[in-house]
Amino acid sequence: MKTSNGSFGFLPTTFILAGIPGLEAKHIWISIPFCLMYIIIFLGNGTILHVIRTEASLHQPMYLFLAMLALAEVGVSASTLPTVLGIFLFGTTEIGFDACLFQMFSIHSFSIMESGVLLAMSVDRFVAIYSPLRYIAILTLPRILCTGIIIALKSVMLMAPLPILLRRLPFCGHNVLSHSYCLHPNLVHLPCADISINNIYGLFVVTSTFGLDSTLIVVSYVLILHTVLKIATGEGRRKALNTCGSHISAVLAYYVPMIGLSMVHRIGHHVPVSPLVHVMMANAYLFFPPVVNPIVYSIKTKEIRRSIVRLLSKKRAEV
Repeated sequence: MKTSNGSFGFLPTTFILAGIPGLEAKHIWISIPFCLMYIIIFLGNGTILHVIRTEASLHQPMYLFLAMLALAEVGVSASTLPTVLGIFLFGTTEIGFDACLFQMFSIHSFSIMESGVLLAMSVDRFVAIYSPLRYIAILTLPRILCTGIIIALKSVMLMAPLPILLRRLPFCGHNVLSHSYCLHPNLVHLPCADISINNIYGLFVVTSTFGLDSTLIVVSYVLILHTVLKIATGEGRRKALNTCGSHISAVLAYYVPMIGLSMVHRIGHHVPVSPLVHVMMANAYLFFPPVVNPIVYSIKTKEIRRSIVRLLSKKRAEV
């Protein structure tokens, strides 16, 4: 394949994934916290999904959206697991070209779904506070399922062009990635040809998903606060805001690491930033929400907490 500047490029058969720069000799020890995080993610989110599925009292809009969030977080974590544990446990740093593109597609698709579900949950909280008597009538099961399908289709359709756009570019021998998994911002800088279309489309995806979702979440909470301030009693205002506590925590857990990672990338263009900082921020962005959210919802949501206690009591009784 000939590039625009006259040199010849090719698609690499494999990419080389990095672990944590400067700590290669300690990878086996670093694998311990990663294994613990995966256990918490799959056990925590799996428990949330199980209690919502089995408890009839949790078949309500708020908890159905929470189940969607748990599924998206499990999807993100399952997408990173093969390469992360492969590097830290077995020293496997190579990944095939197509496998890398598929991992990139999966990670970003599930991450976009997560953002869309957080937006849906903010709308759910607004409806619950603004019109509690019509809450169930407005957010019916068909509408919730339709919302979930639209979020999933939107995520897949927006991400589908990115692997195709990358495949059309020559890499000229550049195949070393700076993370333990394949991410588009990392991959798009490896080709030795014009990547303007890739950058423009990538910016469009970010703006139309994370940018739009975060803006609408802020708008939802402005409307929620406006509605809450109209409630006559302080106790009523407190109860209304308490129903939003877990969701606010989930939004912060998702967007704060993302903003931090974006700032590190921007600062890195002007001020030297250690590769270790980039790696740690990328790991925080992917791992922090799915680790924290099941814990937060289990502690702060009494219906979830009671269902988990009943589940554990039942298991103990069976033993």
